[in-house]
Parts: sequence; C-alpha cells; structure tokens
Amino acid sequence: MTRSTRPTPGRHRRRALALAATTTLAGSLVGAVALGATHADAASTSASAGSTGPTARGAAFGAAAREFGVPQSVLEAVSYSQTRWEGHAGQHSTDGGYGPMNLVDGTLFADDAAEGKDGTDGSTPGAVPGGVDTLGKAAALLGLPRQTLRTSDVANIRGGAALLAQEQRALGLPTGVSSDPGAWYAAVAHAGSATTADDAREFADDTFAQLQAGSARTTTDGQTLAMAATRVTPQTAQLSRLGLRAAAKRDPNLECPAGLPCEWDPAPYEQYGPGAGDYGNHDLARRDVGSPKITTIVIHDTEATWDTTLGLIADPTYVSWHYSIRSEDGYIAQHVPTKDVAWHAGNWYVNMHSIGIEHEGFAPQGATWFTEPMYRKSAKLVAYLTQKYGIPVDRAHIIGHDQVPGTTPSTVAGMHWDPGPYWDWSHYFDLIGKPLSDVGPKPSSQLVRILPGFNRNQQPVTGCDTSGSGNPCDPQGTNFVSLRQSPSDAAPLVKDLGLHPDGSASTTDVADMGARAAAGTDYAVAGRQGDWTAIWYLGDIAWFKNPVKRPTAVPVTGSYVVPKAGNASVPVYGRAYPEASAYPAGILVQTVTPLQYTIKAGQRYALLDAHIPTDYYRASTFAGTPPTDHVDVMGQDVYYEIDLGHRVAYVRAADVDIVQAK
Repeated sequence: MTRSTRPTPGRHRRRALALAATTTLAGSLVGAVALGATHADAASTSASAGSTGPTARGAAFGAAAREFGVPQSVLEAVSYSQTRWEGHAGQHSTDGGYGPMNLVDGTLFADDAAEGKDGTDGSTPGAVPGGVDTLGKAAALLGLPRQTLRTSDVANIRGGAALLAQEQRALGLPTGVSSDPGAWYAAVAHAGSATTADDAREFADDTFAQLQAGSARTTTDGQTLAMAATRVTPQTAQLSRLGLRAAAKRDPNLECPAGLPCEWDPAPYEQYGPGAGDYGNHDLARRDVGSPKITTIVIHDTEATWDTTLGLIADPTYVSWHYSIRSEDGYIAQHVPTKDVAWHAGNWYVNMHSIGIEHEGFAPQGATWFTEPMYRKSAKLVAYLTQKYGIPVDRAHIIGHDQVPGTTPSTVAGMHWDPGPYWDWSHYFDLIGKPLSDVGPKPSSQLVRILPGFNRNQQPVTGCDTSGSGNPCDPQGTNFVSLRQSPSDAAPLVKDLGLHPDGSASTTDVADMGARAAAGTDYAVAGRQGDWTAIWYLGDIAWFKNPVKRPTAVPVTGSYVVPKAGNASVPVYGRAYPEASAYPAGILVQTVTPLQYTIKAGQRYALLDAHIPTDYYRASTFAGTPPTDHVDVMGQDVYYEIDLGHRVAYVRAADVDIVQAK
C-alpha cells in the first residue's frame, strides 16, 4: 500500500474489544455487583498488592481475584488475551482501552463527537463504539475516578475482576476464587464484546487455550508475571446463556479458518478507462493450481485507519492486497482470492508468488496498534494459509514488506519499511506454532539467527512524530539489533548504498532500515570479538552486540552461498525472471538488472531457499488471455534466495556455490 512515513497522531474510534459490562440476557443487570470488600478493605487490598517492584502486577491479579471471587487463572488469562499483561504506562490503545484489562473509556469518543471531529486526524466522530464504556462502569463499581483506572494498574485489574464477577452473577453461575475455572466460560466469552456467538466462542476458546498452556513473561516496563498451566474443562454449553445471534452464513469466496471472524469484502476487478491496460486493482491467475506458485506471505501495516483502508481497497485505480486485519479485535476482511495476484509488494516478482496481509495501524506507533487480538488472529490466518499452500513457516517465506527487495537500483530507496521496528516477530511465530528458536538439529557456528527478545530489547529509534526534528521515539520493544562498522557502541552504524547513495552511515530514524538485522533472520558469521559478533551484510562486515550472558543471536542449522572460484564478485538481484530465450513471441523480455550490492570473494550469505521459481507472469491487459497475456513464462535459469541484509535478494546458481555450514 502507498503510505506516508509519518502518520498524523490522533484517536481512532473502532468497535471495542474489551470487557463489556452490559449483558444480552433477557433479565439485564440491576444495581452494582455485591463487592467482596468494603472500600476501606479494598484500599488495604490495593496497598498490599503493591504498586512498585517487578512482581507488583502479578500480586495485583492475586489480590483482585480474592477480593471479587474470580479464579486468578481466569483473570490472568483474560488480561493476557487482551494485552499480554501490559499496562502501557497509562496510555490508551486505539480502541480507548486502558491498562492490563484494556478497559475502554467511552468518554474519549464522546469528546470526539462533541468536537465535531471528521476523522482526518485519525479520529472518527460518533457515539461511544457499541455503547462500550467498561472503564466507566468499572469505576462506578469500585467508587473510583476514571483517571485512577486509567493510570493505576492495581485499580484497572480490580475493575476487570469486578466486571467479570458481575457478569458471572448475572448469568446465575458460581463465583469464588476456588470455583471451577471452566464454569466461567460464558463470562469470559462475554468479555470479548462479541456480537455473534461464533466470535464470542472464538475469544473464549482462545483465552482458555492460553490458560491451559500457561505463560510467563516480562512486560515492557519490567513486570515479571507467570500463569501456571491449568488443566480445565471449559463449560462451552454456557455460551447459549449470552443469547448472541448466530453469525451470518459465510460467503463461498471466503478463505479463512473456521471460527475466525472474517468477511468477504471484494476488491474490484474492472476496467476504468479506454485502454486495455486501464484496469484495476489486481490480476486474475490460477495460483491455486500453481500458476504461478505461491511461496511467500508478506506482512504489511496499512498506515491508515480501518475505514480508510476499506475505502482504498474499493478503488479500482488503487493497489490491492488479499486480506486486511483490524487492530482492535483482529477482525479479518478478505478482498482478493488467494489464487489471484494482488498489487501490494512493490515488486512484481514478489507479487506473483505472495499473499499480502495488511494490518491496521501505523508503524511508528507500534504497540498502540499492534494489539494482541490482531497478532492472534493474524497468526491463525497465516497458519491456515501456509498449510493450504505448503508454504514453509520461517522468516524466509513469511516476511515483512520491509524485506521485499527493490527491482532495480533506482527503486531500492523507495521500497517500503512496514511493519517496521515494533512488530514482534518472535511472538508472532510463537502464535503461528513455529517458534523462531527452533534452529534445527545441528546448529553451526558459521550461521546465526537474530533473536534479541522484544520487550527488553529497546534499541534507539528516532523520528516517530511529525515534527521532523528527529526526537527519540517513546520507548517500546524493538525487533532488531543495531549494526555497526566496528565492535564498539561508539562506532558509526553500517552503510547502505541503496538507502544512502552518498556513502553516509545509516541513522536511527524509524524509517531507516539500513543498519538493522531483524528477529528471525539468518546471517553468515564473519567474525567474533568479545561480546560482539560480525556478519556479512550488504557486501560488507557488520557488527552487533551479542554478549555470552545475554545473547541476541543463536547458532542455526543451514547452508550459505559463496562466489564460485575465480569470481572476484557476483551480482545480486531483486527478482528471478527467466532468461531471454524462454519468452515466446509477443511477450516482451523482462530485463533482470543487478542491484547496487555485490557479493565479493571471501564473503558468504545465508541460503534461504534453493528452489524458488524462475518465471514471469505476464498480465497487463484486462481479462487478457493466453498465449500473450495471463500466461506464466517459465525459465531454465536457476536462482537462490539469500539474506543479503535487511531485505532478501536473489543470486544466480551459476555464480555461487552452496556450502553446508559446520
């Protein structure tokens, strides 16, 4: 998607995913929940939970569970499904949710409506989304000001517990800290604010699966929490108590896992001008039968709000992508059949072979938009697509838009950098079911995989605001290690001639990827010195901090490529088109132009895929037909895919040798 590098900050009203304090039962709630403590006792309980120290948040869950008679495991699992226990330092998410329980403050959106906001600043006018004001309802139950629940994790967790207990009582179900967690299924399902039974079931099933698996992590602000794996039998029959409507029958065109909230919102395939090439916004193909073959999934963010995104995909004169995923709840809209070629990557070869998934959000704001529900549902979609098309589940085949190479030297600088430094690749692959820590049976000291962690890996990033002043970005987890020209924190960042053709060093600007090695990417080792490791990167050596006691990379099984003997250097490419002799009459030969980078003798680069297609899908006219249009030209030339730097690249097999790493 075409996007600016600087979003306009602002609030965006979306359908809320948060603990709902309303009920769909015929008998609605009357009055407040019977609290398990007086206000004085509650204050004492809050104080005992503590407000500082690395275990304060965990203690708050235990205290709130006892106070309101909610099993602690249930309370923790609901919070984890919403925020992964993050407090976000008193800042609200894009649905207006605050704190570890993501309690939605509906007054944010009421203020927008009163001010007549038209959405151009990232806000959307109107009333509270779906009538949700769970923060206000929780504040009323606790007798506390709204601001307290916005800024105090202890109060926020107490509010979430109070709402869960209120719903459980309204449903006529047992309460108590020692009650069966499985008997809270309906209350948990209700906590997802779903409007259909299928969506409520999906949220509850996901939450109980997390409860049964357990989890332990350290949050961005240093809180250490652990939820023990709990054997539980969810009482799924309770779902009928919520009286939710059944989901509408799915469109037969929809390609989406059963149980996920998805809809078919087709992008237009239509002619808008007199010429045969005046059409949009994607191309028909037969990729379901391998023409061309689908090998890759590209992860994007929209740099736009949900409404803007859906407006753009409906424009035949604009570009296209296969799926959009909403930030607040992970809701999925499919626009283009996966068998067809969408125009999303800025590289036709990659378009030919990929499925594009856009995620609502702005890369410089990161975690504000990249929510846990979005990660979870996106991961389920990707797991479904990789299984359907036999796509390997690794960072060579599930890539960011920021890994797509330029096609020629002139296009390299303009390639996109989303989803950016704040997308949590490690967590994403955990959710897909293939952790990036799976390094193979015989890891080699000659290859490393970047695994710096995320929350505590806060690399310096600048320029996230619109001022143009290069101010430091607000601290949050990052997905990369910084690369330097020598093994020293004082050394300049490495150079990228594609992004900085004047030969200057890369910068820490949020959009400058030139000196970053991202989580899950593999590189050939060029040397080691103390706490530093060197890798081959963009035709040169790049150093990153890799302490023995806290490593940021691990050895990995695999192979690398080296220039064939006698080659002083070999070219690299941004696409793998066929040789000229493969093109039939009537189809213009596509030139394969070397990029500005080269692999010199003595260098080596991690091999990602030795079996990529060498082809060119000719599709340049509306409803074109073979033999000159909508035809996949197959070549005999062989290319390999490698990790060249922060983007993948291709090399001719005739130029390099493959070496098994030892």
